[in-house]
Formats: sequence, C-alpha cells, structure tokens
Amino acid sequence: MTAALRTYHARMQRVLDHIDRHLDDDLDLDALSGVTAYSKYHFHRQFTATFGLSVHRYVQLARLKRASHRLAYGDDQSVTDIAMDAGYDAPDAFARAFRQRFGQSPSSFRTSPDWEPWLTALGPLDDARSKLMQKTFTNDDVTIRDVPPTPVAIIEHRGDPATLGATIQRFIAWRKAAGLHPSTSPTFNVWRSERRPASPADYSVDLCVGTDRPIAADDELVKAGEIPGGRCAVLRVVGHTHNLEPAALFLYRDWLPASGEDARDFPVYCQRLSFFPEVPEHEALVELFLPLK
Repeated sequence: MTAALRTYHARMQRVLDHIDRHLDDDLDLDALSGVTAYSKYHFHRQFTATFGLSVHRYVQLARLKRASHRLAYGDDQSVTDIAMDAGYDAPDAFARAFRQRFGQSPSSFRTSPDWEPWLTALGPLDDARSKLMQKTFTNDDVTIRDVPPTPVAIIEHRGDPATLGATIQRFIAWRKAAGLHPSTSPTFNVWRSERRPASPADYSVDLCVGTDRPIAADDELVKAGEIPGGRCAVLRVVGHTHNLEPAALFLYRDWLPASGEDARDFPVYCQRLSFFPEVPEHEALVELFLPLK
C-alpha cells in the first residue's frame, strides 16, 4: 500500500470514528467532510465509493443499531427517548424507519426481537467498517499472565449463532436480577466451537459472569462453573469487538508457533471490559485469553 493510500484510508477512518463518537450530534455533510478535510462536493461520492453505501445510510444504520441494542438489552429508556437519541423528531418517524430496516416495530423488537432480519439489515454497516478496520497485531501486543481461577455463573448458547441475541437477552436479564453489574462482576465468553462451524447447530459459546454465589442444581437456565487459573497469552483488542476471530487466529497462526508455548486443554476465551452502547463501538475493550501449559 502506498503512503498516499494509507493517508487516504486514515482520513476516511477518522470519519467513521467521528460518527461513532457523535451519534447524538448533527452529522450533516458539512460536518463530516470537514473531519476528512475533503470538499463536501466530492466527499459524499468518496464515502460511497470507499464504503459501499451513502453517508446518510451509514449514519442511519449506526443510529438504528445503537437504538436496537438499547431496546433489546436495556430497560431504562422509553421508546420516545431512544427515538430522539437516534435523531428522529417523533416516535412515529423512528418507528417507520425501524420497521423498514428490521421488519419489526420498536416495541415489538423490545419484547421479542427477530435477530435474523436484524443481522441481514446491518450487514452493509459491518461490511463498510470491515473495509478499513482490519486490525493488525504483532507479537509485542501479547503478554503472558498468570490468572487466578474465577468462579462463574454460566448461561450456555448451543445452536445457530443467529439466535445468540436471545441468549444474550436472557443472560443480561438474569445478571440484572441477581445484582451482578458488569462494573463489579466480570463478564466472560468461552468459545467451545468455531465461529462459523460447518453446521450452525454446532455453534457453542458460554456466557459467564464472575460470582461465587451458589447456583441451584436444578436451575434450568444457569449453571455454576469456573474459568480455570493458570498461564495465559493475553491480547487486548480495542474497538468493534463483535468479531474476535481475527485476533484469535493471530494468536494461533502467528504468536503461538513463534512463542514455543503449548496451548492448554481449555478453550480460548475473552473478558469484556467495556461494552457498546455504553461506549462508542470503536472504544469497546476486550482481553482475549489463550490458556497455556
């Protein structure tokens, strides 16, 4: 890649970060073109050519994605407040846009979200971001840490990853009811399958919250478990942490063979340290752990 192309990508990356950081602000063409220092007469075509969708559609999808997370996973905001935060002057305009994109009204999505149309609708947003957001890691980014064992409560997701959102809803509802806030009770994901197994039914991940409180043996939703202690290779990932597969592949493909270490008999897992939409997506923070012998 030439220096000129790297500079161009950096300028266009700045506008995506600006949009994520200022979803509540006026994101008109003048403001966004100013971020890149490109003429507003050309910027909208440059954006579309680079990311495959218009500035307006990108901003709308980013706002609707945040709104959908607040509807599905939060319970302290009214639909009207969420509509205003998404840049709509009236709830009915928000409802029309939401239904057009996701096939459900906001109130219906809040009570019973259909995740497959949601994933499809947000595909162009994820595709746009992936064009310039290919994270690169080096061996210097990896540290080896002795971690203590952590008792956890586990809600298992087994089956099609398209239905993971419903499991996340149950997980969040349970931890809220149990008073296990993310700021005081750590959140882990333990991957027990590939991200895209040949059969979606084989997808397997454990959603975990750190706690030593007893779990009833006959509890059909939650079971007790442990994140084992021991040596781990740790890789910190910042921003757009919904797909950690590239980071995991770096650990296995590049770091592990060069390190002389051997992986221990426990799956790769992560601890989620900050969460979208509490922080902008590009500021979400995760630590990825590869257990070592």
